[in-house]
Amino acid sequence: MGHRLRRVAMLLLGAVLLGTVGLSVGSWYGGRGVTPPSYDRARTLAAELLPDAVPYDSDRVVHGSRWGVSFAADDLGSGQVGFWYDDRADCVLSEQLRRNATKQGWQSLRRVPGIPCDGWRAERDGLTVTLAHSASGSSLTVAPAAPDKFLATTVTGTLLGAAAGAALFRLLARRRPPVPLLIGTLVMVGLLPGVALTWAVLDMNRLTEPVWPIWPALAPLLVPLWLVLLAVGVYVLPERQNRTDPATGSSGMSAEAGTKTLEPSRNGTRIAVVVAVACVLTPLATAVALPLLFLRAQPDRAAPEPVVPWPIEATASITSNTSPTASQPGTSPSASRVG
Repeated sequence: MGHRLRRVAMLLLGAVLLGTVGLSVGSWYGGRGVTPPSYDRARTLAAELLPDAVPYDSDRVVHGSRWGVSFAADDLGSGQVGFWYDDRADCVLSEQLRRNATKQGWQSLRRVPGIPCDGWRAERDGLTVTLAHSASGSSLTVAPAAPDKFLATTVTGTLLGAAAGAALFRLLARRRPPVPLLIGTLVMVGLLPGVALTWAVLDMNRLTEPVWPIWPALAPLLVPLWLVLLAVGVYVLPERQNRTDPATGSSGMSAEAGTKTLEPSRNGTRIAVVVAVACVLTPLATAVALPLLFLRAQPDRAAPEPVVPWPIEATASITSNTSPTASQPGTSPSASRVG
Protein backbone atom coordinates (compact mmCIF):
# COMPACT_ATOMS: atom_id res chain seq x y z
CA MET A 1 0.00 0.00 0.00
CA GLY A 2 2.80 2.38 0.92
CA HIS A 3 4.59 1.59 -2.35
CA ARG A 4 1.48 2.52 -4.36
CA LEU A 5 1.08 5.74 -2.42
CA ARG A 6 4.67 6.68 -3.22
CA ARG A 7 4.06 6.05 -6.91
CA VAL A 8 0.90 8.17 -6.88
CA ALA A 9 2.78 10.95 -5.06
CA MET A 10 5.54 10.88 -7.68
CA LEU A 11 3.00 11.02 -10.51
CA LEU A 12 1.31 14.04 -8.94
CA LEU A 13 4.64 15.74 -8.31
CA GLY A 14 5.73 15.30 -11.92
CA ALA A 15 2.36 16.50 -13.21
CA VAL A 16 2.52 19.67 -11.09
CA LEU A 17 6.13 20.50 -11.94
CA LEU A 18 6.03 20.01 -15.70
CA GLY A 19 2.38 21.08 -15.88
CA THR A 20 3.37 24.50 -14.56
CA VAL A 21 6.12 24.72 -17.15
CA GLY A 22 3.58 23.78 -19.83
CA LEU A 23 1.22 26.47 -18.53
CA SER A 24 3.92 29.12 -18.91
CA VAL A 25 4.85 27.99 -22.41
CA GLY A 26 1.20 27.77 -23.46
CA SER A 27 0.39 31.24 -22.13
CA TRP A 28 3.38 32.66 -24.00
CA TYR A 29 2.45 31.00 -27.29
CA GLY A 30 -1.26 31.79 -26.93
CA GLY A 31 -0.54 35.46 -26.26
CA ARG A 32 1.49 35.98 -29.42
CA GLY A 33 0.16 38.11 -32.26
CA VAL A 34 -1.64 40.91 -30.40
CA THR A 35 -1.75 44.45 -31.81
CA PRO A 36 -0.97 47.32 -29.43
CA PRO A 37 -3.54 50.14 -29.26
CA SER A 38 -2.81 53.47 -30.91
CA TYR A 39 -2.22 56.41 -28.63
CA ASP A 40 -5.18 58.35 -30.02
CA ARG A 41 -7.49 55.37 -29.51
CA ALA A 42 -6.30 54.89 -25.93
CA ARG A 43 -6.74 58.58 -25.16
CA THR A 44 -10.28 58.54 -26.55
CA LEU A 45 -11.20 55.54 -24.41
CA ALA A 46 -9.76 57.17 -21.31
CA ALA A 47 -11.79 60.33 -21.98
CA GLU A 48 -14.96 58.29 -22.42
CA LEU A 49 -14.51 56.24 -19.26
CA LEU A 50 -13.19 59.02 -17.02
CA PRO A 51 -14.58 62.25 -18.53
CA ASP A 52 -14.17 64.29 -15.34
CA ALA A 53 -10.55 63.34 -14.71
CA VAL A 54 -7.54 65.13 -16.16
CA PRO A 55 -4.30 63.11 -16.37
CA TYR A 56 -1.18 64.93 -15.37
CA ASP A 57 1.07 62.46 -17.17
CA SER A 58 0.74 59.94 -20.00
CA ASP A 59 2.80 57.63 -22.16
CA ARG A 60 2.96 56.80 -25.78
CA VAL A 61 2.58 53.13 -26.69
CA VAL A 62 5.43 51.43 -24.86
CA HIS A 63 6.69 47.87 -25.00
CA GLY A 64 7.34 46.89 -21.42
CA SER A 65 9.03 44.05 -19.62
CA ARG A 66 8.49 41.78 -16.65
CA TRP A 67 11.20 40.69 -14.23
CA GLY A 68 13.83 42.18 -16.49
CA VAL A 69 12.69 40.23 -19.58
CA SER A 70 11.79 42.47 -22.51
CA PHE A 71 8.65 41.62 -24.46
CA ALA A 72 8.39 41.43 -28.21
CA ALA A 73 6.11 43.93 -29.93
CA ASP A 74 3.32 41.38 -30.34
CA ASP A 75 3.58 39.67 -26.93
CA LEU A 76 0.53 39.87 -24.71
CA GLY A 77 1.15 42.50 -22.05
CA SER A 78 3.71 44.45 -24.04
CA GLY A 79 2.13 47.33 -25.96
CA GLN A 80 0.13 49.57 -23.65
CA VAL A 81 -0.66 53.20 -22.88
CA GLY A 82 -0.81 54.47 -19.32
CA PHE A 83 -2.41 57.58 -17.83
CA TRP A 84 -1.64 58.85 -14.32
CA TYR A 85 -4.22 61.02 -12.57
CA ASP A 86 -2.87 62.16 -9.22
CA ASP A 87 -0.10 61.71 -6.72
CA ARG A 88 -2.62 60.04 -4.39
CA ALA A 89 -5.30 57.45 -4.99
CA ASP A 90 -8.71 58.87 -5.98
CA CYS A 91 -11.37 56.28 -5.20
CA VAL A 92 -14.05 58.38 -6.94
CA LEU A 93 -12.54 57.28 -10.25
CA SER A 94 -13.46 53.66 -9.55
CA GLU A 95 -17.17 54.41 -9.41
CA GLN A 96 -16.93 56.61 -12.53
CA LEU A 97 -15.22 53.89 -14.54
CA ARG A 98 -17.61 51.17 -13.36
CA ARG A 99 -20.67 53.26 -14.23
CA ASN A 100 -19.40 54.44 -17.63
CA ALA A 101 -18.04 51.01 -18.62
CA THR A 102 -21.44 49.43 -17.90
CA LYS A 103 -23.25 52.07 -19.97
CA GLN A 104 -20.85 51.76 -22.91
CA GLY A 105 -21.06 47.98 -23.17
CA TRP A 106 -17.71 46.95 -21.73
CA GLN A 107 -17.58 43.26 -20.76
CA SER A 108 -15.84 41.06 -18.18
CA LEU A 109 -15.92 43.86 -15.60
CA ARG A 110 -14.07 42.70 -12.49
CA ARG A 111 -12.34 44.24 -9.50
CA VAL A 112 -8.62 44.88 -9.25
CA PRO A 113 -7.20 44.83 -5.69
CA GLY A 114 -5.56 48.10 -4.72
CA ILE A 115 -4.77 50.57 -1.94
CA PRO A 116 -6.79 52.25 -0.43
CA CYS A 117 -9.60 50.96 -2.65
CA ASP A 118 -10.12 48.49 -5.48
CA GLY A 119 -9.96 49.41 -9.14
CA TRP A 120 -11.66 47.82 -12.15
CA ARG A 121 -10.74 45.95 -15.31
CA ALA A 122 -12.94 45.61 -18.39
CA GLU A 123 -12.65 44.38 -22.00
CA ARG A 124 -14.17 45.42 -25.32
CA ASP A 125 -13.22 45.36 -29.01
CA GLY A 126 -9.95 43.52 -28.39
CA LEU A 127 -8.76 45.99 -25.74
CA THR A 128 -8.64 45.91 -21.97
CA VAL A 129 -8.67 48.90 -19.62
CA THR A 130 -7.41 48.64 -16.06
CA LEU A 131 -7.86 51.28 -13.38
CA ALA A 132 -5.57 50.62 -10.43
CA HIS A 133 -4.92 52.50 -7.20
CA SER A 134 -1.75 52.50 -5.17
CA ALA A 135 0.02 54.65 -2.64
CA SER A 136 1.60 56.64 -5.47
CA GLY A 137 -1.70 57.48 -7.20
CA SER A 138 -4.29 56.25 -9.66
CA SER A 139 -3.46 54.94 -13.13
CA LEU A 140 -5.46 53.81 -16.15
CA THR A 141 -3.83 51.35 -18.54
CA VAL A 142 -5.12 50.55 -22.03
CA ALA A 143 -3.65 47.35 -23.46
CA PRO A 144 -4.56 44.56 -25.93
CA ALA A 145 -6.90 41.88 -24.64
CA ALA A 146 -5.92 38.22 -24.73
CA PRO A 147 -6.52 36.58 -28.14
CA ASP A 148 -9.29 34.03 -28.56
CA LYS A 149 -6.74 31.21 -28.68
CA PHE A 150 -5.10 32.26 -25.41
CA LEU A 151 -7.18 30.21 -22.98
CA ALA A 152 -7.29 27.10 -25.16
CA THR A 153 -3.53 27.19 -25.78
CA THR A 154 -2.78 27.75 -22.10
CA VAL A 155 -4.97 24.82 -21.05
CA THR A 156 -3.47 22.61 -23.77
CA GLY A 157 0.08 23.46 -22.70
CA THR A 158 -0.80 22.74 -19.08
CA LEU A 159 -2.31 19.33 -19.89
CA LEU A 160 0.57 18.32 -22.15
CA GLY A 161 3.12 19.34 -19.54
CA ALA A 162 1.24 17.49 -16.80
CA ALA A 163 1.02 14.35 -18.95
CA ALA A 164 4.74 14.51 -19.75
CA GLY A 165 5.60 15.00 -16.08
CA ALA A 166 3.42 12.12 -14.95
CA ALA A 167 4.90 9.83 -17.63
CA LEU A 168 8.46 10.79 -16.69
CA PHE A 169 7.99 10.22 -12.98
CA ARG A 170 6.10 6.98 -13.62
CA LEU A 171 9.08 5.74 -15.62
CA LEU A 172 11.39 6.76 -12.78
CA ALA A 173 9.22 4.97 -10.22
CA ARG A 174 9.76 1.68 -12.06
CA ARG A 175 13.54 1.93 -11.91
CA ARG A 176 15.60 0.40 -9.16
CA PRO A 177 16.83 2.60 -6.32
CA PRO A 178 18.53 5.03 -6.17
CA VAL A 179 17.59 6.19 -9.68
CA PRO A 180 14.06 7.47 -8.86
CA LEU A 181 15.21 9.40 -5.81
CA LEU A 182 18.20 11.00 -7.50
CA ILE A 183 16.62 12.02 -10.80
CA GLY A 184 13.38 13.05 -9.08
CA THR A 185 15.36 15.23 -6.69
CA LEU A 186 17.34 16.82 -9.53
CA VAL A 187 14.19 17.62 -11.52
CA MET A 188 12.31 18.90 -8.49
CA VAL A 189 15.12 21.17 -7.31
CA GLY A 190 15.69 22.52 -10.81
CA LEU A 191 12.03 23.42 -11.35
CA LEU A 192 10.71 24.15 -7.86
CA PRO A 193 11.77 27.84 -7.61
CA GLY A 194 10.16 28.71 -10.94
CA VAL A 195 7.03 26.68 -10.14
CA ALA A 196 6.63 28.35 -6.74
CA LEU A 197 7.00 31.86 -8.16
CA THR A 198 4.66 31.06 -11.07
CA TRP A 199 1.88 29.99 -8.73
CA ALA A 200 2.51 33.00 -6.50
CA VAL A 201 1.93 35.30 -9.49
CA LEU A 202 -1.11 33.30 -10.57
CA ASP A 203 -2.56 33.63 -7.10
CA MET A 204 -2.24 37.42 -7.21
CA ASN A 205 -3.05 38.23 -10.84
CA ARG A 206 -4.43 35.01 -12.36
CA LEU A 207 -3.44 35.15 -16.04
CA THR A 208 -3.84 38.91 -16.45
CA GLU A 209 -0.09 39.30 -16.05
CA PRO A 210 2.29 37.14 -18.12
CA VAL A 211 3.97 34.44 -16.05
CA TRP A 212 6.35 33.01 -18.65
CA PRO A 213 9.05 35.70 -18.11
CA ILE A 214 9.74 34.11 -14.72
CA TRP A 215 11.65 31.27 -16.39
CA PRO A 216 14.11 33.29 -18.51
CA ALA A 217 14.54 35.66 -15.55
CA LEU A 218 15.46 32.74 -13.29
CA ALA A 219 17.66 31.03 -15.88
CA PRO A 220 20.92 32.74 -14.76
CA LEU A 221 20.24 31.43 -11.28
CA LEU A 222 18.80 28.01 -12.08
CA VAL A 223 21.31 26.91 -14.73
CA PRO A 224 24.31 26.92 -12.33
CA LEU A 225 22.14 25.12 -9.78
CA TRP A 226 21.23 22.46 -12.35
CA LEU A 227 24.88 22.02 -13.33
CA VAL A 228 25.99 21.52 -9.73
CA LEU A 229 23.26 18.99 -9.04
CA LEU A 230 23.92 17.22 -12.34
CA ALA A 231 27.59 16.83 -11.46
CA VAL A 232 26.65 15.38 -8.08
CA GLY A 233 24.11 13.06 -9.72
CA VAL A 234 26.64 11.80 -12.27
CA TYR A 235 28.97 11.03 -9.39
CA VAL A 236 26.36 9.06 -7.47
CA LEU A 237 24.36 7.26 -10.18
CA PRO A 238 27.13 4.86 -11.33
CA GLU A 239 27.49 3.66 -7.76
CA ARG A 240 24.32 1.55 -7.80
CA GLN A 241 23.67 -1.06 -5.21
CA ASN A 242 25.39 -4.41 -5.88
CA ARG A 243 23.17 -7.29 -4.85
CA THR A 244 24.96 -10.29 -3.31
CA ASP A 245 24.20 -13.95 -3.96
CA PRO A 246 22.90 -15.57 -0.71
CA ALA A 247 23.58 -19.11 -2.02
CA THR A 248 27.34 -18.72 -2.02
CA GLY A 249 29.03 -20.49 0.84
CA SER A 250 32.78 -20.66 0.04
CA SER A 251 35.20 -18.61 2.09
CA GLY A 252 36.45 -16.73 -0.96
CA MET A 253 32.97 -15.87 -2.04
CA SER A 254 32.02 -14.88 1.48
CA ALA A 255 34.93 -12.45 1.62
CA GLU A 256 33.85 -10.98 -1.71
CA ALA A 257 30.27 -10.79 -0.47
CA GLY A 258 31.44 -9.03 2.67
CA THR A 259 33.17 -6.45 0.53
CA LYS A 260 30.06 -5.95 -1.57
CA THR A 261 27.86 -5.44 1.45
CA LEU A 262 29.66 -2.16 2.05
CA GLU A 263 28.36 -0.77 -1.23
CA PRO A 264 24.75 -0.19 -0.13
CA SER A 265 25.84 1.83 2.88
CA ARG A 266 28.25 3.90 0.78
CA ASN A 267 25.57 4.43 -1.83
CA GLY A 268 23.07 5.44 0.85
CA THR A 269 25.54 7.97 2.23
CA ARG A 270 26.09 9.49 -1.19
CA ILE A 271 22.36 9.65 -1.81
CA ALA A 272 21.94 11.41 1.51
CA VAL A 273 24.60 13.91 0.45
CA VAL A 274 22.75 14.62 -2.80
CA VAL A 275 19.44 15.11 -1.01
CA ALA A 276 21.08 17.33 1.62
CA VAL A 277 22.74 19.49 -1.04
CA ALA A 278 19.43 19.77 -2.87
CA CYS A 279 17.56 20.72 0.31
CA VAL A 280 20.11 23.45 1.02
CA LEU A 281 20.37 24.85 -2.49
CA THR A 282 16.64 24.98 -3.20
CA PRO A 283 15.63 27.45 -0.46
CA LEU A 284 18.86 29.34 -1.04
CA ALA A 285 18.06 29.77 -4.72
CA THR A 286 14.49 30.78 -3.92
CA ALA A 287 15.63 33.27 -1.28
CA VAL A 288 18.02 34.89 -3.76
CA ALA A 289 15.45 34.84 -6.55
CA LEU A 290 12.63 36.52 -4.62
CA PRO A 291 14.33 39.91 -3.96
CA LEU A 292 16.00 39.78 -7.36
CA LEU A 293 12.70 39.31 -9.17
CA PHE A 294 10.99 41.88 -6.95
CA LEU A 295 13.52 44.53 -7.95
CA ARG A 296 13.34 43.60 -11.62
CA ALA A 297 9.54 43.44 -11.56
CA GLN A 298 9.11 47.12 -10.77
CA PRO A 299 7.15 48.79 -13.58
CA ASP A 300 9.19 50.68 -16.13
CA ARG A 301 7.57 54.05 -15.75
CA ALA A 302 8.48 56.11 -18.75
CA ALA A 303 9.91 59.62 -18.63
CA PRO A 304 7.27 62.31 -18.07
CA GLU A 305 7.60 63.49 -21.63
CA PRO A 306 5.47 64.11 -23.49
CA VAL A 307 3.13 65.57 -20.88
CA VAL A 308 -0.27 65.57 -22.56
CA PRO A 309 -2.95 67.40 -20.55
CA TRP A 310 -6.54 66.68 -21.38
CA PRO A 311 -7.85 69.20 -23.93
CA ILE A 312 -10.41 71.58 -22.44
CA GLU A 313 -12.92 70.92 -25.18
CA ALA A 314 -12.79 67.16 -24.65
CA THR A 315 -15.50 67.08 -21.99
CA ALA A 316 -18.53 69.16 -21.20
CA SER A 317 -17.67 69.45 -17.53
CA ILE A 318 -14.32 71.08 -18.26
CA THR A 319 -15.51 73.22 -21.16
CA SER A 320 -17.57 75.35 -18.83
CA ASN A 321 -14.45 76.22 -16.85
CA THR A 322 -12.65 79.13 -18.44
CA SER A 323 -9.95 79.32 -15.81
CA PRO A 324 -6.54 79.61 -17.50
CA THR A 325 -5.06 77.16 -15.02
CA ALA A 326 -7.26 74.28 -16.25
CA SER A 327 -5.14 73.66 -19.34
CA GLN A 328 -1.70 74.28 -17.94
CA PRO A 329 0.60 71.28 -18.25
CA GLY A 330 1.31 69.59 -14.97
CA THR A 331 -1.87 70.82 -13.29
CA SER A 332 -3.16 68.22 -10.86
CA PRO A 333 -6.52 66.57 -11.56
CA SER A 334 -8.04 68.00 -8.38
CA ALA A 335 -7.32 71.52 -9.60
CA SER A 336 -8.66 70.82 -13.06
CA ARG A 337 -11.93 69.13 -12.15
CA VAL A 338 -15.14 71.10 -11.83
CA GLY A 339 -17.75 70.11 -9.22
